[in-house]
Amino acid sequence: MSITTRAAVLSRSDAALPYADSRPLSLETVTLDPPGPGEVRVAVKAAGLCHSDLSVINGDRPRPLPMALGHEAAGVVEALGDGVTDLAVGDHVVMVFMPSCGHCDPCAGGRPALCEPGAAANGRGELLSGGRRLFREGEPVNHHLGCSAFAERAVVSRRSLVKIDPDLSFEEAALFGCAVLTGVGAVVNTAGVKAGQSVVVIGLGGVGLASVLGALACGASPVIAVDLSEDKLALARSLGPVQTVNAADPDAVDQVRALTLGGADFAFEMAGSARALENAWKMTRRGGTTVTAGLPPPEAALAVNIVSLVGEERTLKGSYIGTCVPSRDIPRYVALYRQGRLPVDRLMSGVIPLDEINAGFDRLHAGEVVRLIVRP
Repeated sequence: MSITTRAAVLSRSDAALPYADSRPLSLETVTLDPPGPGEVRVAVKAAGLCHSDLSVINGDRPRPLPMALGHEAAGVVEALGDGVTDLAVGDHVVMVFMPSCGHCDPCAGGRPALCEPGAAANGRGELLSGGRRLFREGEPVNHHLGCSAFAERAVVSRRSLVKIDPDLSFEEAALFGCAVLTGVGAVVNTAGVKAGQSVVVIGLGGVGLASVLGALACGASPVIAVDLSEDKLALARSLGPVQTVNAADPDAVDQVRALTLGGADFAFEMAGSARALENAWKMTRRGGTTVTAGLPPPEAALAVNIVSLVGEERTLKGSYIGTCVPSRDIPRYVALYRQGRLPVDRLMSGVIPLDEINAGFDRLHAGEVVRLIVRP
């Protein structure tokens, strides 16, 4: 039977800053239908505030509205739809924002991050199985990336969940669903960084700092972090042997090239900025690889010198969800965390209640925090 739940719903994407005053996300009591075949109802215990949410709020990434936001979360299984036999009520799970059908060409080829039905469903604001399970006064509310996790409860596809051990705190577990998968995965899977290779990371949000952690775990050297915020640069240095460059310095590119003796083997753009990607390209050495997981507005473009691309055998790669296989990689990254080799808890900037979510996005927009965690 249907139940009611509180959820943060976005109805318009033109709210003015500060969001604490304009309140683009309204906390509403909505109706949540029971899970259909292949679906699961989850009691959400922790959800991270990410720039992918912010880009929907400010209109940089248009999505069908109204939409219940939130895509990086962990919780407890409450109810199972027909056909779900590998989870049980009470299991702890992490949500993954790209469900994978398991049978399309990318899924069959081992690239579930590129699942075609999953991408189509996310674009429509639906669950993987089709349709919506959220309603406001009888009208459907769209799902954000198959999760809609800024809520007390959510119905999601079984294909959007990875089971975890219950001894991992929900606040820590939530980070593995987006920041860690995307950032560490870009280094480990997309780029395949090896020990001794040089890495520069531009943009030190949750994903960028996770990339720094991934590079350190791989044994990369040197590891260089670039950002506009001195506080984030200091945090990067505290994570291990990391050198830093302030992106505001006019000679930032030259500094990185000097530190890497001509350019980095791998440059990662995690700022969601065309200018940052241009600088990442300039910071990459001959024969090197530039990787971007940033998501700027759709109209953003990059001009690449084709002669350099060919003559220097350069590589430019996109990375979505870190080219991950979530059911494989989340347990691996959790294991590294427990070994002390991937201290992702250092990315948490604090915990806030759901009622303070609009003010939380003000802090994210201002660059004051890395990852705020919401407790519904």
